[in-house]
Amino acid sequence: MADTRIVVDTGPPILLAKIEALPIMAQMPHQFIAPQNVMDELAAGLALGYQAVDAPWPQVADLKTQIPAMIRATLDDGEAAVIQLAIERDIDLVCLDDLRGRRLAKAVGLSVVGVLGLLARAKNLGLIPALRPYADKLVSVGARYSPELVSRMIAEVDC
Repeated sequence: MADTRIVVDTGPPILLAKIEALPIMAQMPHQFIAPQNVMDELAAGLALGYQAVDAPWPQVADLKTQIPAMIRATLDDGEAAVIQLAIERDIDLVCLDDLRGRRLAKAVGLSVVGVLGLLARAKNLGLIPALRPYADKLVSVGARYSPELVSRMIAEVDC
């Protein structure tokens, strides 16, 4: 797992910051990479008065090619850039919580993990004692996960 590279979208760091779990990601043995578009979106949100996301752990990377029109028409700039960067850098895993982004990423052959999945990995690595408190916090701040998914993830990792 130490060699796992993950291209991360804007939403996951925002959700992690909202539940005060962002520092956990810095402890994970993964290389998180964010396209410049994602970092720009985080900065724009801060300028608009949204919560600051102090995420020093992603390595920022520029795209080498233009995002295809089909992807740009379907997704916001951050999600589109995440998928494009993963394809360009031959990175198999992306971190997206938006359903459209997840579907498109899977359609182009990428593996997808969301915030809940990252926290499950953190639990399996011994970085957090249990997933349930974090899952409950995610739901309380507006993360939209099906109750079945949350229950299944908790059952899998909090046993």
